Amino acid sequence: MAYILIFITAIFVNNVVLSQFLGICPFLGVSKKVESALGMGAAVAFVLTLATVVTFILQKYVLDAFDLGYLQTIAFILVIAALVQMVEIILKKSAPSLYQALGVFLPLITTNCCILGVAILVANGTYSTQGLEPNLMTGVVYALSTAIGFALALIVFAGLREQLSMMDIPVGLQGMSIALITAGLLAMAFMGFSGVDNGLKILFGL
Repeated sequence: MAYILIFITAIFVNNVVLSQFLGICPFLGVSKKVESALGMGAAVAFVLTLATVVTFILQKYVLDAFDLGYLQTIAFILVIAALVQMVEIILKKSAPSLYQALGVFLPLITTNCCILGVAILVANGTYSTQGLEPNLMTGVVYALSTAIGFALALIVFAGLREQLSMMDIPVGLQGMSIALITAGLLAMAFMGFSGVDNGLKILFGL
């Protein structure tokens, strides 16, 4: 049940974009079309989950073992960059249309603070484990849940922006202005999930 709570909390209650404000750049940049949002969400989910596993092992068995904790940020960025390069190669060969649609935002995953932030939180054990001991298993569940939450917010936002593109919006609000207003309203909507995790804890006696 604790893993389910981690899952629900990371997706809805503490959504990485709408609550923690990480990954705003791709959230605003790749949300004009649902198709691009789906591709970016899948790419981030893959990189985020894999990066969490690799960086956790790197932190525990290399950085901590040899007292090299001060190299954490640099080492993690290098790992994430390598994984992004792998995703680029795979997409370029298997899905060239999606590769073109993502454009410059695909390599920007390398500096996506969502991926780096989650990797650091998991490696340091400073994320919500819902009473479980911070370890690789809970870290992977948290990372995957966070990636799903990122993809959900991105796809919903892309759907809203597609609808807005067909509406008669005042000139002063067109473009990024209405996008930011919509993002704010979406964040307020997700605030409605606050307390869901506490309610489930009480319900299941955790």
